[in-house]
Amino acid sequence: MKIAVITDDGKTISQHFGRAPYYLVLTIEGGQIVSREMRSKLGHNQFSAEAHVEDHQHGPEHGTDAASHNKHVSMAEAISDCKVLLCGGMGMGAYESMRRLNIQPLVTDQSDIDAAVQAFIDGKLMDHTELLH
Repeated sequence: MKIAVITDDGKTISQHFGRAPYYLVLTIEGGQIVSREMRSKLGHNQFSAEAHVEDHQHGPEHGTDAASHNKHVSMAEAISDCKVLLCGGMGMGAYESMRRLNIQPLVTDQSDIDAAVQAFIDGKLMDHTELLH
């Protein structure tokens, strides 16, 4: 099974799905990580030509409209072979888009990738949906 983790550096889990520049994709077999691969990730910066994302305000409908879902689909293309996405935070729209794409998003309060992945393997990683925005 392959899982993806949003990251800025390949060691820690990014706190913001939309701004993270990379996915670390891990292949897990027999309860062990057998390979790691850094993949570039589309994010807010790539979509900033369409809107000034640095200046926008998050309203109640932010990220849940069809245009946002299409952006989330573009962001997820790089991990279409993954079953799970670990992140430190994301918007509700992105969370729901991942679910619609059959990628299970898990929002974790852990920052260390290896510790979070081991907790996932052990079935102990909690989905902290209270961290959604």
